Amino acid sequence: MTQDVEKRWNDPRTARKATGYAVGVIVVALALMGAAILWGTNSGQDCTDAAFAVCTDPARQILVFGPALVLLLGGLGALLTAYRTWKRGGRWPIWQGAGWALLVLMVVYATISVRAVI
Repeated sequence: MTQDVEKRWNDPRTARKATGYAVGVIVVALALMGAAILWGTNSGQDCTDAAFAVCTDPARQILVFGPALVLLLGGLGALLTAYRTWKRGGRWPIWQGAGWALLVLMVVYATISVRAVI
């Protein structure tokens, strides 16, 4: 078992898994964002006076909260995997880094997109 204070956390297999997980979560969030934009812009409503191209309320709500929720759940899932890896004595900091990266992306996305509902 390695000590947590040691800096020998080189594990290419775990790094590939964590990176693939994080990229997968980001792709799902982007797909949800794209679907909400397509749904909102192709709704057939005329929203020339709106500040945003997505003018229907359900599409706007999904656009704001959907990808943020996907990133939040993905980040929490990565942190849970980090905890489980730590309990097994594995290289957990890699998963912790993926979790924090997804949570930071969630905060950035939520901060930028909240203007659509205010």
